[in-house]
Amino acid sequence: MRVRVAEGKVAGVQRLAKSIARLLLVGAAVVSLTWVALVVFIWRTQESLLFFPTQLPPDAVLSTDPQVHERWVDVDGARLSLLQMQLPDPDGVVFFLHGNGGSLQNWFVDPSLYRQANFDLVMLDYRGYGKSSGQIESEAQLHNDVLQVWEHIAPQYRDMPVVIYGRSLGTGLAARLATTVQPELTVLVSPYVSMRELAAHYYPWLPGAVLRYPMRTDQWLGHIDGPVLIFHGSKDSLIPPRHAQDLAALSARARLVLLDGAAHDDVHVFDEYRNTLKESLRSLVQSN
Repeated sequence: MRVRVAEGKVAGVQRLAKSIARLLLVGAAVVSLTWVALVVFIWRTQESLLFFPTQLPPDAVLSTDPQVHERWVDVDGARLSLLQMQLPDPDGVVFFLHGNGGSLQNWFVDPSLYRQANFDLVMLDYRGYGKSSGQIESEAQLHNDVLQVWEHIAPQYRDMPVVIYGRSLGTGLAARLATTVQPELTVLVSPYVSMRELAAHYYPWLPGAVLRYPMRTDQWLGHIDGPVLIFHGSKDSLIPPRHAQDLAALSARARLVLLDGAAHDDVHVFDEYRNTLKESLRSLVQSN
């Protein structure tokens, strides 16, 4: 009798172990399927996770400054809106690539710094931003759009100092463009080493290959011949300051200005940023 009871207990334990094993397998399968579904979702919809455009009606007023003019550039499959501040006798031009949110209406709001330095300012809205038509579909498309807009306005600034300026998302675009244009100065404000590395910071479980916008600023920086001026806020919680520090270490011609107390969105209000940028622009004219 005791043997039979013992055998019954063993059989019960075995059945329980098998049930637990089945539950674990089912749980692992559910987790795996959920992970795969999430990865596929991010692959297909990552534009909505990276870009936050503000779309504007055709009659929206972008600027009331008499020296600022609205322009249009036709690119492959879209028409891009841009603003150009044209001074009477400029010493150079700043080609400004803005961040991933908003539109020209909230980015082109402080041309005074560039007016004081006597530099024209040109800024575009990417596809789907502001009045620009179309939709961003790939990183290659973004780079090509930026290059086409630059080539459209570049003839106006022959024999003048050129500054390629990128902020946040625009820093990767600016770095890549600078390898082609080779400007007198490249300015990167709140940059990232790469979008892939930044994504790994926030989503360590996400395979890097899933990101269709790797934006390898680190690879392009070493191919910029001229000086690179990097600004970053010491309290930037969106893109950690180490990204700027790592980038600055990649080029002997890079200068990092770490703004004490600045976050991600307020870099432009700090006196050290404004004074350093103005001095850098003026020095280009003196050395040209």
